[in-house]
Amino acid sequence: MGRILHFGLGNFARAHLLDYTDRAGGWDVVGVSLRSSAVRDGLANQGFTYDLCVQGQGVRTIKALSNVLVASEDPGAVFSAMDEADIISATVTEKGYHLKADNTLDLQDEEIAADLAGHGPGTLIGYLARGLTQRDRPVTVLSCDNRVENGAVLRSAVISFAQAADLRIEPGLVRFPNAMVDRITPATTDAVRAISGDPMAVPTEPFSEWVIEDDFAGPRPEWPDVQFVKEVAPHELRKLRMLNGAHSLLAYAGLMRNHTFVHEAIADPVLRELARQLMADAASTLPEQVQVQAPTYAAALITRFENPELAHRLDQIAMDGSQKLPYRLIDTLRETGSKAAASGVRAWIDYCISETDQGVALNDPKADEIRRAAGRSDAITGLLGLVGAEDLAEFI
Repeated sequence: MGRILHFGLGNFARAHLLDYTDRAGGWDVVGVSLRSSAVRDGLANQGFTYDLCVQGQGVRTIKALSNVLVASEDPGAVFSAMDEADIISATVTEKGYHLKADNTLDLQDEEIAADLAGHGPGTLIGYLARGLTQRDRPVTVLSCDNRVENGAVLRSAVISFAQAADLRIEPGLVRFPNAMVDRITPATTDAVRAISGDPMAVPTEPFSEWVIEDDFAGPRPEWPDVQFVKEVAPHELRKLRMLNGAHSLLAYAGLMRNHTFVHEAIADPVLRELARQLMADAASTLPEQVQVQAPTYAAALITRFENPELAHRLDQIAMDGSQKLPYRLIDTLRETGSKAAASGVRAWIDYCISETDQGVALNDPKADEIRRAAGRSDAITGLLGLVGAEDLAEFI
């Protein structure tokens, strides 16, 4: 049996990687929570199984998870599990990579600096850099997060950390394939728990997609319906700029128009037209091989967004905006001058200013910087600077 060690056991990982692995069979997954024991404790009470509630398809019990480690409790156990794993994967969200605006590791980041000083490790990057130095056999490190060239970016961050810490990772032993993941997975609600009878149940949509660069260092599961390709970038851009871009636009503009859920925002005629236009503008930036798919993909996205049973909260999507905007909206705006993309960026700015005026702390790794910028007379310029878009002020 093969083994995957997975960092970040939130709802998306449990609806995507664990679902695929469970259906593949022959592999188990050990999860790692970097800090909180809440997911471990909840899943341990039920033998690490849980219900995946797929809208319109019913409930599946996922049994691929064999254990969950809490890194803050026992770092040694995590390193031992890393040494035994055939694949090390991660869903730690955009902020879990601790990157600067140019997608390189921020060595001055407080958590990264603490890892380098030997206080920890406490980050995915620190664990990977230190754990991979102990490997004497090949391993694949697979990012499942929404980042452009996620594998290449993760590889660069790990190598930068290793160099700063005077560690050596044998380059021939580790592969970092790029990957694109897609499945809308909202937070679990009491209604979902009541329907399934499982306090750890995960709701998700029936649609799911996974495209992975065919660059593995060793064995991999026979994941059903996964596309193994030479180049992920075209698929990645399609998803990030069309789906995720529209999601962010709907989140900020929807919250400013007093909507709560995605299905409410997409039913708003003004926002619906903005989302359609953003998708069309984003599609014009895509490589030719996926550009032809864009109209069908856009229509399918509207249908997915309209689904009221998912109850996908806009404030969940709005989290960590400073990390998401550059590749969800800023790139499209910079390449096309898209009015819809500009509306999405302006909605984020208005949201930041509104929340700051109300004394609400944003759920964002740059929350303090956003608060300071939003309170200034030149708030637009200051906030654009936080997402590397000072040059686009004329569009906002």
